[in-house]
Amino acid sequence: MYNLNDLRFFVQAVDCGGFAAAGRLTGAPKSTVAKRVAELERQLGARLLQRSSRSFRLTDLGRDVYEHARAAVIEAEAAEQAVKRRLAEPSGLVRLTTSVPVARFHLAPRLAGIMRRHPKIELRLNVSDRFVDLLHEGFDIAVRSHAGPLPDSGLVQRRMGVETVILAASPDFLARAGTPRTPAELAACETIGTGSDAPWPLVHESGEQASLVPPMRLSLDEAGMLLAAAEAGLGIACLPETVAESALAEGRLVRVLPGWRAGTITTTILTPHRRGVLPSVRAVVEALLEA
Repeated sequence: MYNLNDLRFFVQAVDCGGFAAAGRLTGAPKSTVAKRVAELERQLGARLLQRSSRSFRLTDLGRDVYEHARAAVIEAEAAEQAVKRRLAEPSGLVRLTTSVPVARFHLAPRLAGIMRRHPKIELRLNVSDRFVDLLHEGFDIAVRSHAGPLPDSGLVQRRMGVETVILAASPDFLARAGTPRTPAELAACETIGTGSDAPWPLVHESGEQASLVPPMRLSLDEAGMLLAAAEAGLGIACLPETVAESALAEGRLVRVLPGWRAGTITTTILTPHRRGVLPSVRAVVEALLEA
């Protein structure tokens, strides 16, 4: 397969009327231009130019090759310009996947700002709690919230934030059942959990630790449902601060054991490749990190 640069040298030599003039245009020595055109002729097995000290003209076959070569060079330059335009301003489609709670509590408040900042980006958001394979399903970004470390998947991981898991309940529930003041009292209270039998690991701001398995009347595995159940007065729930924030501010929930936390939740941005990502993908990632 011949070299596209040889086609470019050939076209420039014809357009300029000689090797010397083409060399001045490209900044390459005259001998280099002549050598590359000769190599193109060798590859094609045909003479494209009749050249002597007095003449420089296309052969009949050279004229046909020139038309196709010129079109190829134009297309190559158009491809280069398309890349430069994309690099100059983020644009194009970005496919992002995340779970329902992350979409509701982390992404929804940020989407408008991202879209206003980057008007040429088209964002396609997939919200699903199923496992999504970024590489095989063609996604550019995934945002995940997790209590423990993510497995080593070969994906690039960038931490978006870490938040505390708190204990909260509705004022009606606490008025009816009483407000626990210590982890020992909490162990006798009705709670709303995530379906796990693992003890709740509590850590006080002083460093004191406690572990307990309180009676669990209701188990839910989705943060939005946990929030709704806690607001409905069904028990004390462990909730990430972001999830409980509005309900606490508006008085629908009250924090229980305010000096204690029940672990942390990390939110991580995952992308398939560290290098060569499109500017549009990088722009969305940076906007999420800033927010």
